Amino acid sequence: MTFPDAEALRPAFFFVSSPPLPLLNPMSIELKANQAGERLDRYLAEQLPEHSRAEVQRWIREGNVRVNKLPSKPAQRLNPGDSIQIVVPTPKPSVITPEPIPLDILYEDDDLIAVDKPAGMVVHPAPGHESGTLVNAILHHCSDLEGVGGVKRPGIVHRLDKDTSGIILVAKNDQSHRYLQTQFKERTIAKIYLALLIGQLEPRQGRIDAPIGRHPRHRKRMAVVSVERGRDAITEFEVEAYYGTTTLVSVHPQTGRTHQIRVHLASIGHPVVGDIVYGPKRDTYKLGRHFLHAHQLRFRRPSDDAELNLLSPLPPDLQTLLDLLST
Repeated sequence: MTFPDAEALRPAFFFVSSPPLPLLNPMSIELKANQAGERLDRYLAEQLPEHSRAEVQRWIREGNVRVNKLPSKPAQRLNPGDSIQIVVPTPKPSVITPEPIPLDILYEDDDLIAVDKPAGMVVHPAPGHESGTLVNAILHHCSDLEGVGGVKRPGIVHRLDKDTSGIILVAKNDQSHRYLQTQFKERTIAKIYLALLIGQLEPRQGRIDAPIGRHPRHRKRMAVVSVERGRDAITEFEVEAYYGTTTLVSVHPQTGRTHQIRVHLASIGHPVVGDIVYGPKRDTYKLGRHFLHAHQLRFRRPSDDAELNLLSPLPPDLQTLLDLLST
């Protein structure tokens, strides 16, 4: 199926408030409570939709919010006419070092950036991977990054395993981060992966509905477990082609559990080629990683709710293996 290329339209921003919020200066806001009994943190999050409730709570705890010129607490109940003064702190510099790492950018606007992540790149710094990550690269690339959670860092909306290549979305600000996260939570984002599986998979279409949780013995691995011990996980698949004793499938995960596709496909006896964690320990095809690629992503753009369809072709290492298997 062919999807139209995403158009780089100029984002449109609409700020709606009732009554209008008077700005005292670029980083200060004053509000008047208009109803009784509502929690301070909830009221501010509703009045300032570009900021999350967690961020508002942090402002309050740090002393940046006063009610009638007095210190406040997140759970404080408001009275009609209460005067609320807010000093919005400047986002703190990220402790992560920007690095000039080349990026294959599929789409970018003021709110988000979509990157075609190569296999071998870790998404976020972690012990053992403090540099060379996608976040390090984004920090260097994005001069217009507003930050997420009060820190000048990109908002990772979803993750790909280190050795999974393909499309990943990154938000540039809190509002777009929440907007995209909501689409993932409500399962309105369409994700399609391509995977090469060991064996000839039958039937040609299927749905795996099995909870996933921590492996009972190997705590760094995931597994299909009981309903009581895991979280719901649904994966749909369709056979695209057979290559000898392997099967190329398009995979449509309906949920986003850790290692979901790899665990589910291994659970039906068809692990992903090259997956030495959930499949054979020997990398028969000497691929050096598992054959799993985030091929397509369809979602709504934060700026105007327009639908975008992004497509990432198979990278050379995976395409080369298919070409060899087809000869």
